[in-house]
Amino acid sequence: MWHGWLTALPHMGFLAFLPFVVFVVFVLMGTSNAVNLTDGLDGLAIGCTIVAAGALTVLTYVSGHVVFADYLELQRMPQVGELAIFCGSMVGASIGFLCTTPIRRKFSWVTSGSLALGGAIGTVAIIIRQELLLPFIRGIFIIEAASVILQVGSYKLRHGKRIFKMAPLHHHFEQLGWDESKVIVRFWIGALVFALFALTTLKLR
Repeated sequence: MWHGWLTALPHMGFLAFLPFVVFVVFVLMGTSNAVNLTDGLDGLAIGCTIVAAGALTVLTYVSGHVVFADYLELQRMPQVGELAIFCGSMVGASIGFLCTTPIRRKFSWVTSGSLALGGAIGTVAIIIRQELLLPFIRGIFIIEAASVILQVGSYKLRHGKRIFKMAPLHHHFEQLGWDESKVIVRFWIGALVFALFALTTLKLR
């Protein structure tokens, strides 16, 4: 899978390959930091990660399956079967992490864990060439990151005026009086809706 790209590099030239490198860096940095910004409530980021990784598990599986790839008119990649196992393992590990709430309160995954999971999501999407589906697969993460960008931009450009009561967005709803559990569940539902929409686009293309 990577062999085709690596053998093509000498013939493409550095300048021809540079836009792809910039795009990959942008995707990985954006995904990693978006997950990190979402990690503000207990279970919020990891729940959305389970949904995103589950969607990627389906995508990697169908991309490597002869019948499904042909039916969905996807480019078949025989070597991505291992990625389905990786994504499934990420789902299982995230579920295990989510189910250990009392223990997790003593040991936080902090920035390193959220950045790693975000980077893994972005990397898998790039490898299976489904980068355009990332805005839907990680829809909640993008909304959270966008709320921070808008808040900071508004504060600097509008002389201290804010769009939200607090950023990232989940803290805004907390300031409105929502319980933490209510915010988390609603965001999980939103992540699930985004992921299901991403999967439905496979046959709507």
